[in-house]
Amino acid sequence: MTSTCNIVVTSSSFSQSPILVNELRNLGFPVKANTDGKKLEGNELSSFIGDAQVAIVGTEPITYSVLDACKNLQLIAKYGVGTDNLDQKAMAAGGIKLGWTAGVNRRSVAELVIGFLLGHFRNIFNTSQTMQAGNWIKQGGRQLSGCTIGIVGFGHTGSEVAWLLRGLGLSPQQILFHDIIDKSETAAKVGASAASFNEILAAADAISFHVPLDDTTRGMYGANQIARTRSGVLIINTARGGVVDFGETCAAVQRGHLGGFAADVYPSEPYFAAPTGPNLYFTPHIGGNSAEAVLAMGRSAISHVVEFLGR
Repeated sequence: MTSTCNIVVTSSSFSQSPILVNELRNLGFPVKANTDGKKLEGNELSSFIGDAQVAIVGTEPITYSVLDACKNLQLIAKYGVGTDNLDQKAMAAGGIKLGWTAGVNRRSVAELVIGFLLGHFRNIFNTSQTMQAGNWIKQGGRQLSGCTIGIVGFGHTGSEVAWLLRGLGLSPQQILFHDIIDKSETAAKVGASAASFNEILAAADAISFHVPLDDTTRGMYGANQIARTRSGVLIINTARGGVVDFGETCAAVQRGHLGGFAADVYPSEPYFAAPTGPNLYFTPHIGGNSAEAVLAMGRSAISHVVEFLGR
């Protein structure tokens, strides 16, 4: 059992939850939380971590230089599911352990995807805006239950989206998925049909991305894929900003080729350069930020701290 340990929480989302901070303090070790709400990076992040042995991190970039400056760091507990912000090679070289649980916020993200789908296809977003502008225009869109939805990445969140779509009346033939790993067992349980990426581009009414960000997925949806996407399709990105070319996709909506673009993640965050207009739907990375998901992600991170401490 570790007798002494300094713990820092770099994630502002975790730090703003009194429940999580109190549960962490109840372990009996000093805790420093990022209560300013600012995303820490570079030297500022290194200074905040200081001589701590344990850091609970969200999307803050844990680079080689940060790790090199924090000589006492022994554990990074991930608050959230994406690990693209962590230099895991540098962590391994420095003997720093990673505490991480996959899929802990999948329902929260999946529900946001369903919200985007319903808001777009039933024309909720645009008619709300036109009514606020003083226009009474009855255009009720189409039912989601009659659409074909493509899911790129069929892990925890992608399969959760499929599960919710089945509950809304879509058949397995209307839910197309693509993954580089054999997901036939999961697909049989949920009710979805395997397809190639190109088949999804050609057949789906909406395409939702649920892949991690790495060298194989960075920019996987850009100008070339947009050209192969049939007209009128809604693109949804709740994965990572680097997966979908933000500028190209916005432009394709504005010129009328794509039917819409819904994003919760961006090239950099916070992001204030998003264009406005019909069929562009942007939220400030709230997919995994439901009250329930915050607690689930926070308690997952705490569980890894507890394991490290030998409690």
